[in-house]
Parts: sequence; structure tokens; C-alpha cells
Amino acid sequence: MSSKTSLLPMVIIAILFFIFGFVTWLNGSLIPFLKVICDLNEFEALFVTFVFYIAYTFMALPMSYVIEKTGYKNSMALGLAIMAVGSLLFIPAAQSASFLLFLLALFTLGSGLTILQTASNPYIVCIGPIESAAMRISIMGLINKGAGVIAPLLFTAFILSDIGSLENLSVESKEELASKLIVPYIVMAALLCALIALVKFSKLPELEFERDEMQEQKSIFAFPRVVLGAAALFFYVGIEVIAGDTIGLYGQHLGLTNVTALTSYVMFFMVLGYAVGVAFIPKYLSQKEALTGSALLGILFLTGVVVSSQSHDISEVLWGWSGIRTLPNTVMFVALLGFANALVWPSIWPLALEGLGERTAQGSALLIMAIAGGAILPLIFGKISHVSGDMQSTYLIGIICYIFILLYALKWYKIKSWDEL
Repeated sequence: MSSKTSLLPMVIIAILFFIFGFVTWLNGSLIPFLKVICDLNEFEALFVTFVFYIAYTFMALPMSYVIEKTGYKNSMALGLAIMAVGSLLFIPAAQSASFLLFLLALFTLGSGLTILQTASNPYIVCIGPIESAAMRISIMGLINKGAGVIAPLLFTAFILSDIGSLENLSVESKEELASKLIVPYIVMAALLCALIALVKFSKLPELEFERDEMQEQKSIFAFPRVVLGAAALFFYVGIEVIAGDTIGLYGQHLGLTNVTALTSYVMFFMVLGYAVGVAFIPKYLSQKEALTGSALLGILFLTGVVVSSQSHDISEVLWGWSGIRTLPNTVMFVALLGFANALVWPSIWPLALEGLGERTAQGSALLIMAIAGGAILPLIFGKISHVSGDMQSTYLIGIICYIFILLYALKWYKIKSWDEL
């Protein structure tokens, strides 16, 4: 598309990416909140993450066929409608304080996001030159993670404004606190319905691909760069969610207050990382180089989480001049993982989808299925942490994630057939 033609799609997709970020990173605040409301331990609380992200695994491939039949535009509207239903399910969940109903609501939200992500990510890749796709996705990431910064702060301000601490609440206080979720989720459902109208009645053009009969005869699993890209994304989403959704639990573990707002620190650093992508890709930094640097920084910051102390030295250097509350060094390194993670998603998508043509929807579905890493790896993290009692050292499992990402950046993205592996 020309720059003039692609402006409208960029604006509409940007709004959708804001919704992705707001809904997704609200989970980081919901976890310590539901842990108290529903009397859960750390392992049980992380089922919030598991149920939300496992929806991507079950729904991605079916949704790719929906996209092929109905088109990208109608699929986006359908995804928003499913999310609106998920938002409304929070009403009975909050009224009954039922953890199972909360999980059902989260699974429904995740299902709606699945079709939105499957349709919108390849849209951003394909509306301009492939070499600058990571830059375009980084712009979307700025909006996405900007919403991720806002969501925990709004949650803390509106839900916990008159609660000094989540600890030692009476049964009546827990019921009153749970009921505060009702109005925000009604508002969210209304906004999602408005977005359905925006997408449905906009002049959003459809993506069209040239037919390639040889490509059509192949299974999507015959493309190593896509399959291995999905594997790298599985580990990336796992460590991204571990950073964003466990920082509150980690702060709670260390005795910090206002832990529901800690996810905003991770999101802040992700926003900085996306800004680097917008400024430097592709002029000064290739997509492959951005991916390599991200993996190496991730390993460095994880080492910092495990070996650093609970003093505030690093936080005071980073935040002292601004008046923002400082964090213990070990928690600050968890937040810095946001910077390391920022350019992984934008870099892998164009590298994996290049040359797929009409197989793009299926390739996108495979990459979206990899979001299951956000369901499985945090649950493994929670189990190890619960059994060992040492949450700080448990972060070391993230090094495995960055090794996979590094291998894809150095070699796997270039493989055209499995014989080359």
C-alpha cells in the first residue's frame, strides 16, 4: 500500500493495539488482587495468566480459517464482539467472587484477542516494505505497552484507592472490593462495542496476496522459519509474561506495598525499547541485530535479578531525580526485562512471515499459538517458586527462553528447509 492508503489502517490497528495492551497487562494487577479476594496461593493465582494465554493455543488455528472465509476486517469485528462478552462475564464473577467465573471471563477475553491478533499482526507486516515491518510493529508496541503502563495505574487508582493494603481484609471488605470491578468492565464492554462499529463501517482495505500453487500444496509446518519462529515466540511470550505478571507477586513476596502498580514499571521500559525500534530500525539497526541484542540483554538482566540485593541503589540512579518511588535492585532488574523484551515480537514476525503469500493467515495463526508460552511458562515459574520458596532464583529459568531467541536470531530465521537445520 502507499503511505496515504496505509494511514487509515495504521490508525485503526493502533486503536486495536491499545486495547490489546490494556486488557492483557491488566492481568498483572488482577493476579495479586484475585489472590486475596479468592484466597489463592502463588501457584493458583498464576492460573489467571494460564487461562488467558492458553486461549490463544486453542483458538488461533480455527480463527485463521475464519479469517480466510470472512476476511481480515470482519474477523477483527468478531474478535471485539467476543471480548465484549468476556468483559460482561466479569459482572457475575465479581458478584459471586468465584475464581472459576473469573477464569471463564479471562478465557473469553483471550479468545477474542486471539482473532484480533491473528488478523492485525500480519496486517501491519504487509502494509509496507518488509524491511521496515519491525519499525511499524514497534509503533504499535509503543501504543500497546503505553496502555500497559496505564492499565495497572488506573486499576490501582479506581479499585484500590481507599484500601491501604490488600492484606488481612475481612470477608465483608473482600466482597466490597470484588464488587468494584463491575462498573469498569461494563465501561470496557461498551467501548468494545463502539470499536466494532468503527471497524465494521470504516474503509479498512482487505489484504490480498498473489496465488502460488506450490506454496498452497505445502503444509504450514513445511516452512521452518515459521515453525522455529513460533518456538522462539513461545519462549519470548513466556518470559515477557513472567516479567510483567510476576513482578507484583515478587514485590508482595518482598513485603512491598502498592504491588498492583508494579507492572507499570515493566511496561515503561518496554515503551523505551519500542521507541528505540521506531528510531533505529531499519536505518541503523536490522531486525536480526535487534533480535540478537534483545536476547543478550535479557540474559544480562536476568543475571542481575538473581545476584543483586534488595537495596535501592539502581532505582535511585534511574528514578531519584524524578520523584518516582524507587524499587529494590532485584525488582528493578525484573522491570528492566521489559526493555530487553520490547523488540523481540516486532523482529520475529517479519522474519517468520516473509514470502508466505496466501499462507500468511495460517503462518500468523501458528505464531499466535506460540502465545501459549504466556500460559505455560509462568505456571512452571509459579510452581517452582512455590515449592522452592526462593522466588528470586526461579527467574533463572528465563535464560532458556533467551537462548532460543538468540538461536533464531543467529541462524534459524534463514532456514528454508528442514534439511538445513
